[in-house]
Amino acid sequence: MVVPDIPDSTTHSTWNELVEATVQGLKDAGPRSAEDYQTAEWHILQKSQVDSFPDEYKLLKAGNPVPSTSRLLPLAPEFDDTCQLIRVEGRLRRAEGLESAVIHPIVLDPHHWVTKLLIRNYDSKLSHPGPERVFGEIRRNFWILRGREAVRKQQHLCKDCQKWKNQPVIPKMADLPPARLRLLKPLFYSTGMDCFGPFQIKIGRRCEKRWGIIFKCLTTRSVHLDLLTSIDTDSFLMALRRFVARRGTPAELYSDHGTNFHGGQRELQETFLSLTPQIQLHLAKQKISFHFNPPGAPHFGGAWEREIKSVKTALRVTVSSQVVTEEVLQTVLIEVEGVLNSKPLGYISSNVADLDPVTPNYLLMGRPDSSLPFVVYPATELMGRRRWRQSQVLISSDQLADQFWLSFIRHYLPTLQTRNKWHKDTSDLSAGTIVMLIDPQLPRALWLVGKVAKTFPGSDGHIRAAEIQVKDKTYIRPVTRLIRLPAFTDQDEN
Repeated sequence: MVVPDIPDSTTHSTWNELVEATVQGLKDAGPRSAEDYQTAEWHILQKSQVDSFPDEYKLLKAGNPVPSTSRLLPLAPEFDDTCQLIRVEGRLRRAEGLESAVIHPIVLDPHHWVTKLLIRNYDSKLSHPGPERVFGEIRRNFWILRGREAVRKQQHLCKDCQKWKNQPVIPKMADLPPARLRLLKPLFYSTGMDCFGPFQIKIGRRCEKRWGIIFKCLTTRSVHLDLLTSIDTDSFLMALRRFVARRGTPAELYSDHGTNFHGGQRELQETFLSLTPQIQLHLAKQKISFHFNPPGAPHFGGAWEREIKSVKTALRVTVSSQVVTEEVLQTVLIEVEGVLNSKPLGYISSNVADLDPVTPNYLLMGRPDSSLPFVVYPATELMGRRRWRQSQVLISSDQLADQFWLSFIRHYLPTLQTRNKWHKDTSDLSAGTIVMLIDPQLPRALWLVGKVAKTFPGSDGHIRAAEIQVKDKTYIRPVTRLIRLPAFTDQDEN
């Protein structure tokens, strides 16, 4: 059995390179013709079949059938003396209007390097479509054993396919942070804050911009809303002073880096980043610890992001597209605050014998709803049978807080146990991994590609944020905004 003398296929990374090297080995000088390239391809495929099916190739070339244990037996293989290759005999030889190569495709082994180069070539020529498209095009000339699996495997390893199709690998949802579980602490002990807007207001005959700011107690879900006249340092610090004067000084403040704001607030994003050092210095003097979430990670602050959606919904219903005065806008914001603080925490029972649902207003105002006035009853009726009287009796603040926390721990806290998504453990990112940064504002073709320089493990040890090196710049992003890619060669990186 004569094996064609061709270059080692494993030393080439593409099918075209291998064919070109084979042609040069067969014909050193002179112009090359189409027949030369066809012959070179036949020699490459012949070498692949000799490596993959040595016994079958020898038997079929001698005119003998393949053994009953051969992998090629279901294909009824035949030997083509013209190109010295094994082909599928099959049952379609009577079909009319089909080319001979379609009826009798060339048999290839899925694990041979030549087959892998061939699949990559088809995948590249077809601009990296789905596996069925590539498999269907290959099937017109070649019969790859377990071909669909081989195509999927190669596309899974293809950098371009992963760049266009891969999704982020997200670890299992983390446990609730300590800030969400500050039981028996004062209101707004752990507070998340964010800005939203801008809104147009009317001052005389001109219009100006105003922004809203939300402070949310991460434990009791209480909400405090205020209006900002601008987005500079002084305006924010005055809003913080008003918040502290009305609600008390928080022990810790949580915020994002401003990169996930919506509504055309590019100036807000840029200004917020420039304010960061001044804000931290001011809060440090008041003994308030300030925590930043990773950029582009709104789910890290889902507690207050969801409330912003509720605020915008309420403003859309009440104000709509009208341009109102600043006084009207501030009044509406405070009324929306009252509505949000009247929302029940947890499940509302339809049984009349059950207690009233706990709301943030129990601690803020001493009653479940700001629209209900206080009614004073004698202390002897505190334990009376009429529940509507019990709910309106004036009691001490300590008793009221005890009732709130008792109901909070018994009825609301257990509802936080479940993980609504991200249920499975996944492999964590590691330093040196090549990733692509998701940017919803840009098409996928313009997303940056970089290398993980540093990882930030959470309290459970899983990686949920990482520092990415892109040329001479670094970015901090959550894993939900990172798509893993195969390792690049030096040539690819350049």
